[in-house]
Amino acid sequence: MEWIVQLLQPGNTGLASTILLYSFVIAFGVYLGKMKIGGVSLGVTFVLFVGLLLGHFGYKVNENVLHFIRDFGLILFIFSIGLQVGPGFFSSFKKGGMRLNALAAIIVAINVIIVIMIYYIDGNTSITALVGVMSGAVTNTPGLGAAQQAILQVHPDAYNLSEEMAMGYAAAYPLGVIGIILSMFIIKAVFRIKMEDEIKEIEDDMNDNQLKPHIVSFEVTNPLIAGKNLQQLHEIINCNFVISRVKDQEGNVIIPNSDTTLQLNDKVIIVMSAQDEHKFVAVIGPEIDMDWEATPSPVVSRRILVTNSHYNGVSIGSLRLRAGYNLNATRVNRAGVDLLASPGLRLQVGDRITVVGQEADTRRLGEKLGNSMKRLNEPNMVTLFVGIFLGILVGSIPIAFPGVSVPMKLGLAGGPLVVAILISRFGYKIKLVTYTSSSASLLMREIGICLFLASVGIASGAGFADTVFNLTGMWWVIWGFIITVVPLIIAGCIGRGVWKINILTIMGLFGGGMTDPPALAYANNSTGSDAPAVAYSTVYPLTMFLRVVAAQILVLCFA
Repeated sequence: MEWIVQLLQPGNTGLASTILLYSFVIAFGVYLGKMKIGGVSLGVTFVLFVGLLLGHFGYKVNENVLHFIRDFGLILFIFSIGLQVGPGFFSSFKKGGMRLNALAAIIVAINVIIVIMIYYIDGNTSITALVGVMSGAVTNTPGLGAAQQAILQVHPDAYNLSEEMAMGYAAAYPLGVIGIILSMFIIKAVFRIKMEDEIKEIEDDMNDNQLKPHIVSFEVTNPLIAGKNLQQLHEIINCNFVISRVKDQEGNVIIPNSDTTLQLNDKVIIVMSAQDEHKFVAVIGPEIDMDWEATPSPVVSRRILVTNSHYNGVSIGSLRLRAGYNLNATRVNRAGVDLLASPGLRLQVGDRITVVGQEADTRRLGEKLGNSMKRLNEPNMVTLFVGIFLGILVGSIPIAFPGVSVPMKLGLAGGPLVVAILISRFGYKIKLVTYTSSSASLLMREIGICLFLASVGIASGAGFADTVFNLTGMWWVIWGFIITVVPLIIAGCIGRGVWKINILTIMGLFGGGMTDPPALAYANNSTGSDAPAVAYSTVYPLTMFLRVVAAQILVLCFA
């Protein structure tokens, strides 16, 4: 049995022992991360703590192998996040998103200000430890990775400083999760908020959502529009809408075009925004209850999956569906959200476009657009590695700042993040397909973060107990809790007290502003609403970018 003793003994840095060590740390850490305390779990972060424990007992990995696995895992994690948040990054600055992103930026700025204040007031805590504490307090692993990359740019051999960051991160992380949820309770108590009223307000707003398609059938009873064609009707009713089908007095169901005229007693099915319904009642006639699918007709409604990369980024109007296929497009489902099929809406691979017409015509369009679920299951490896290649190039570009002796680089964290955001938004212009199935994206992200956290834990475990479980570690925990709670309370008071933002949105803001999935899970479960997730996704892209950059700037300016 000596072979198994040698394989499992601490200090063995052989390849087989390294793979076994990583497998155990990740598997056991993920298992522990599924346990919930008070309805909240730490998720894959437990991989870090298991790595710290085994590192404390003498388990280690060859230094070059560890650095490669850590950095490659970080790149996979960051790049997959960029692809996920990229499509909504630029649109998140529109309308109400501006306020939420402003509050998220305030949270990040106050985090940084508090770190600088502690650095000068305390005098005994290094900036590297404080940056690690800040990353743990705001539960932002990419920020930790970016800061570690930055310190190694300044001091290539200072792995002890990199490990000190990881210890600060681990010390502050648990109370960071608790502090975010506690801040939600504090804002609710300060402003005496009743959750029932807030949920009702959100539901009312969702019913009036401009983007959500609303499908209603009407009967034409207004003699003033009898004989008018659909182009004239668009001029009379000034809003976005699509007339899907028309049933005339003789019972024939047709697919209308701009020259189709309406007559009295015609029945029409219209896709519009919910708040525009009253306009159609006033102009066309009353709403009627009609089952169009049960009406005998050669006209059918079909959902077609866009899987042909040739149509990635192509606008619906340029497809000329009415002229070329005798079809009408009514709505597009993207990532589970229905959008009105306006002519200017650009399609993306993975979209499901609903069209109305004859069966043969829908099949012809399906052949053009792809309509192949099998194609979506195939990974786009070219996009992945082209993106990583470009991300590393961008991350290696030195950026000089006045007063900073060493040029800043986005590094292996910031570079792939920026490139992934740009590719996911504009990749179609250079024929790159960025669609990735949810399961594939989640797998890549989870593998990346697990490899990174396991590497950080194993590398930092040897000195973790001596550093953290003493007076120094106690102060790290206290500083971390302050870094977590104070900015959130300030931002929450501004959002609620000044801008009257709904508490469900503020809860999502807190989760997204701290890039913390456990806080989002708590907000969703405790409210039974998707509103926190909407706010979370609105601020998440900008927040992630700011946290990666802020961690590097702190290190380069003060280290």
